[in-house]
Amino acid sequence: MVASDKLFYWLFQQHAERLQPLVAGLLPRMEGYVFSAPVLKEREYRLDGLFLPPAGQTELPALILEAQMAADPGFLLRLNAETARLLQQQDRQGRPIRHWQVVVICPSRELNFGDPTPVREFVERRVVWIELAPERLPLTAPPLQRALSMLLLPEDQLPVCSASIRAEAAGTSLGAEIDDVIAAILVSRFSGRTVPEICAMGGITVDDFTSSVAYREIFGHGEQKGRQEGRQEGRQTEASAISLRLLAHRFGALTASQQTRIQALPLSALEALSVALLDFQGPEDLNTWLSHHAA
Repeated sequence: MVASDKLFYWLFQQHAERLQPLVAGLLPRMEGYVFSAPVLKEREYRLDGLFLPPAGQTELPALILEAQMAADPGFLLRLNAETARLLQQQDRQGRPIRHWQVVVICPSRELNFGDPTPVREFVERRVVWIELAPERLPLTAPPLQRALSMLLLPEDQLPVCSASIRAEAAGTSLGAEIDDVIAAILVSRFSGRTVPEICAMGGITVDDFTSSVAYREIFGHGEQKGRQEGRQEGRQTEASAISLRLLAHRFGALTASQQTRIQALPLSALEALSVALLDFQGPEDLNTWLSHHAA
């Protein structure tokens, strides 16, 4: 997983709702959405993200995320094909997606992504573009979109931009997390630079930067223990979210007690549950399984 892939995975793995300001035209709210990064098994290709709506709200669209930060003449054809493979895979696994949109994060839709003619209907009806280049950034861009634009800004503009984003985010749901988000973006872009250089560009103190989640867990910096715990926690969180989503899809809403017990399971037990639940006939089977595997 390259640095930009790690960045977007970290941004959304435990905060699917962070995407909402970027797709406000599609969804006024994203409470209950679950994020994952599924592998398309035929090619072992991992999507940048899949946002599934809450169980029982089938009228809401799933959002398929793809980040493409450079020109690629084969991108549009590949995006169309990989989307079709994902829909086919979900259907085969008994989790069909009926309503969906594709969200592409890129510098500009005007980059050479290939001739759109063969997939014009797909591009025009299904693709939502989130553009990050300064000249393409809307005046009303939300703080996260402006923060992601720091991947492209000239270095001498980063301190002012960082300060402006902090001030704007102070009154939003991103306010408490904006330092970690900026740290993640800067490390993704400048992974070879020294810590003081990165801090100067982002207007972040060295202490705040080295204690950030991005520094310790996402990009392999900090103590080995911190890296291992971060990876383990991320995998455990993703595994529990997937199990909860599958169970809710099959049996309806789970009780608060069931959700708490599943979220407390270690990773090995969550992996076992993801297999065992395929044979469950009803909620009673889940309760029996939990009585043997959960405290």
